[in-house]
Amino acid sequence: MDNALYSYSPIVSRPRIEWPEGKRLAFWIGLNIEHYEVDKPSTSLFPGTAGLVPDPLNYGWRDYGPRVGVWRMMEALDRLGLRASVMLNSDVCASYPQIVEEGTKRGWAWIAHGKNNSIFETGMSPDEERAYLSDVVGTIEAATGTRPKGWLGPALTETLNTPEILAELGLTYVCDWCCDDQPFSLNVQSGPMISVPYSIEVNDIPLFVGKSLSGEDFYRTVVDQFDVLYEEAQTSGRVMALGLHPFVVGLPFRHPYLVRALEHILGHDGVWATTSDEIADWYLERYHEAPAPAAAGAS
Repeated sequence: MDNALYSYSPIVSRPRIEWPEGKRLAFWIGLNIEHYEVDKPSTSLFPGTAGLVPDPLNYGWRDYGPRVGVWRMMEALDRLGLRASVMLNSDVCASYPQIVEEGTKRGWAWIAHGKNNSIFETGMSPDEERAYLSDVVGTIEAATGTRPKGWLGPALTETLNTPEILAELGLTYVCDWCCDDQPFSLNVQSGPMISVPYSIEVNDIPLFVGKSLSGEDFYRTVVDQFDVLYEEAQTSGRVMALGLHPFVVGLPFRHPYLVRALEHILGHDGVWATTSDEIADWYLERYHEAPAPAAAGAS
């Protein structure tokens, strides 16, 4: 079947996007703060033990994130004056409430990221998914005091109904479809809904775990991504997202390379260092095109 969620739009044929105060590039950090169930396999450093219950090697590696890594990253973001956009599993609210409390003090944006990173929605019926998403969104709203506007599925997973259900719940953007350097409108009938660029490859898990790059390689990759987008943004605004996980780039031997890369990005005057929420709000107010109503009888 063809993808009906969004229409083809070559970037060279679109109206010019302008960011606040004449900035050229909108930069945001996607900080994944996640919870994992101890009896299910997930992202692993060593696949050889991933199916064991328990799996101390891989579970402990992931659990470094909320215990240590996120606090190291929080200090660095504070020092650089950056706010995070947090991909938040709703189970984090009960399991690690101190992180939510500190992020709320800092004005972080909260993006709904499922219940935990051990559960995917794929295969859920519409009614099951609606109940699941309602619980996720409601739990995050109760813990943070704000209703999330955005969504990133665990492992970027969705069903064919996810964007419509999210719009019913009042969310306005998703980050799962990493196919563009600009936001774009989605063909959703339940309410305004757009895609905000995220990144699969410029992301610490694929780079460090998938490709076994060094810290210097990571720094070079992030800087190269930025430099190209910053140059292209002279003609029309671009978005750069940097996906990060505290149990990966929050480790001591990798963390300095993240800081160096962020300092390079922030050293350019044309950068709007912002959150995914603010990017979405700006685009929705000025550039969003509502889809045509669905034809009668369409499903």
